[in-house]
Amino acid sequence: QLQLEESGGGSVQPGGSLRLSCVAAGEHSFNYYVIGWFRQAPGKEREVVSCSAIGNRHYADSVKDRFTISRDDAKRTVYLEMNGLKPEDTAVYYCAASPFTTVQAMCISRQEVPRYWGQGTQVTVSS
Repeated sequence: QLQLEESGGGSVQPGGSLRLSCVAAGEHSFNYYVIGWFRQAPGKEREVVSCSAIGNRHYADSVKDRFTISRDDAKRTVYLEMNGLKPEDTAVYYCAASPFTTVQAMCISRQEVPRYWGQGTQVTVSS
């Protein structure tokens, strides 16, 4: 079992920045997990934002060069640094994880649905 808790959401103006954090509590070494950030806007399907495994990172085209994912395995925490925020980034952001999988399977081909999910944190970008 893995419990995920997100924090850091809020309201910002276009062009602003936020940093989301996801703290994981549970079994197994954190190294074994692929950790991802997903988001869901009202009326839209949940989509991948960014994912991280040891030595591998993936970003959706819509956030490349603006968002940065990082992880501190000792603290069992994954961060999403979001810069240059746009109104279309408004969504509920979820942290998700699965052990013993790959970025390809969980975040690119989407063959594997993440096993564990946080409750989400709201990000609103508006002037």
